Amino acid sequence: MPEFCLEIVTPTKLMDEGNVDHIRCPGLDGSFGILANHQNAIIALGVGEIKVTQNKKEHYFATSGGFAEITKDKVQLLVETVEGSEEIDSSRAEESLSRAKMRKKDTEDELDQSRMDISITRAMNRLKVSQR
Repeated sequence: MPEFCLEIVTPTKLMDEGNVDHIRCPGLDGSFGILANHQNAIIALGVGEIKVTQNKKEHYFATSGGFAEITKDKVQLLVETVEGSEEIDSSRAEESLSRAKMRKKDTEDELDQSRMDISITRAMNRLKVSQR
């Protein structure tokens, strides 16, 4: 299977994942896949799971959104945050989820409700990815 280079860039780090076979990303309108020789594109990413297939092994990452810049032989994921499944502390993610749910109950402000919904979504995503 043809391969392509993957880089994951956050404000604080650059991860060179080397050559990969396939990537599945969380787009704003649903998940999408990338294979070698994909059409050039820039696609917005939402909160979700990034699945990377490399040498027939699957690697999972949690992200809170950003952009995928796709060229013929390289993909750069420009994301706010990224955590590998093995890096995520499940108990900490569960605590974050509980805190966000409690705060949501305690607030009546619409903007704060939206912020808590986003916090809940991120925490649930981190928990899901941590179990991969």
